[in-house]
Amino acid sequence: MELELFSKFLGYILGLLIIFTVCKIFFKPLKVIFKFFFSSFLGLVLLFIINSFSHITGFYIGINPITALILGLLGVPGIIVIAILKFFIM
Repeated sequence: MELELFSKFLGYILGLLIIFTVCKIFFKPLKVIFKFFFSSFLGLVLLFIINSFSHITGFYIGINPITALILGLLGVPGIIVIAILKFFIM
């Protein structure tokens, strides 16, 4: 009787461990993708704010897939990199 109870308990623990491992494997890439899109969104909002004042400053950065990729990979520091590159290219 005790052996049967122990084997059931061990089965439940093993099942929970497998479920936890599978969830961790599948949710890790989702976390990276979410972070990429969140960084892209935050960078694009900041870029939109900068471009909103372009009529005053004369400094405009185009919004295109390359800009979005840089903002997604680097986040907010990416806008600084793009601004520095734009400043030196102008």
